[in-house]
Amino acid sequence: MFSGLADKLQHTLKQLRGKGKLSEKDVDAAMREIRLALLEADVNFKVVKDFIAAIRERAVGHEVMESLTPGQQVVKIVNEELTRLMGEKPSGLSAAKKGPQVLMLAGLQGSGKTTTAAKLAALMQRSGKKPLLVAADIYRPGAVRQLEVLSEKIGAAFYSNPEDKPEQICRIGIARAENENFDPVILDTAGRLHIDQQMMDELVAIKKAAAPAEVLLVVDAMTGQDAVNAATVFNETVGISGIILTKLDGDTRGGAALSVRAVTGCPIKYIGVGEKTEQLEPFYPDRMASRILGMGDLLSLIEKAGAAVDQNKARELEQKLLKQKFTLDDFKDQLVQLRSIGSLEDILGMLPEGAGIPKEMRQVSLNEGNLKSIEAIIGSMTKKEKVDPSIINSSRRRRIAIGSGTSVQEVNRLLNQFGQMQKMFKQMGSTEQTGQFKKLKKKMKKGFPF
Repeated sequence: MFSGLADKLQHTLKQLRGKGKLSEKDVDAAMREIRLALLEADVNFKVVKDFIAAIRERAVGHEVMESLTPGQQVVKIVNEELTRLMGEKPSGLSAAKKGPQVLMLAGLQGSGKTTTAAKLAALMQRSGKKPLLVAADIYRPGAVRQLEVLSEKIGAAFYSNPEDKPEQICRIGIARAENENFDPVILDTAGRLHIDQQMMDELVAIKKAAAPAEVLLVVDAMTGQDAVNAATVFNETVGISGIILTKLDGDTRGGAALSVRAVTGCPIKYIGVGEKTEQLEPFYPDRMASRILGMGDLLSLIEKAGAAVDQNKARELEQKLLKQKFTLDDFKDQLVQLRSIGSLEDILGMLPEGAGIPKEMRQVSLNEGNLKSIEAIIGSMTKKEKVDPSIINSSRRRRIAIGSGTSVQEVNRLLNQFGQMQKMFKQMGSTEQTGQFKKLKKKMKKGFPF
């Protein structure tokens, strides 16, 4: 997430950390690098200007120049200003004044609005609610059917009638929710490839008919400044109360996330981090700022792990780690559990730099394809080889590669990664007396598999 921007900011701030004293010249040089990094990430130039001015004013003040660790103080300031830029605190959804909570989704075509409607419904279901999805996009071919299929997939109620006008569809959907005790009602409205007056007039009519508690604009984070410009027009014409950023798992430079709140004044409420229906998350500005600056996001990681990890398996793994009997089968099980939490790159991105994760592990790419390859490689090993990989010589590696339909290089890579993980766990075990292993056990009881 925002890897290009994150790398540049982390590199610049790392140089400041190493200095015993900071001069204004040092601060100015760092501000130039940060400014360039933000502009290259497609952050709005006015936002960049104000952001840099705020950091510089604080960075040359007494709190930094007279500090024993001025470099770390600057990092702290950048983190606080990034958090402020994205909203400081998470913003929840407004409750309905009466009747069911109506959530109206708007946005341009291709922003992921229909999928986001289903993701939002799935999120509500996990919190014990009973949502109703209403398809009011009667223009795009397949839009109504797409939402109907998604609602069936997650087991949510659905309503639409392409014969009616969009505002009438929404009005009837809300009436059904009142009669059948559905709450919330999620309205999926029509988008266009470009903003036009007809679309805006329709959205205004739907808003008037539905009286929603929230008007949430769904914007594609990969479009950078275009997303910010669209958000500005939607806000001025229709009036929005929050933003949902989609496709943050893609090649996103970060411009939309860092600009949209400052430009529109509307908070980012949720972010889409994948295509699956469960991959919609509340947006935490402070956690996102920490991740961008390489400080990790352990709170989000522990929350995800707690929901996905099998507690019995976690306890079994704890015992194996204590006895240093971690095998390749255990390694495979852990990768499967990791995959249920998210991509490995995303998970490692939530861990702070210096967390003891070997460089080789941070460079691992884990997707459905190579997870199957790993399972095939381990499945082609004998029981003895899984328990003691040190016996796997060159001829055994060739046999395993042929049996798993992979290459010797892939087998070698897997064994190297497993060796790194074994080494990491061995170090943790050897520090039990210093209290480090007790910290590991506490994490595991919370559902965190490492």
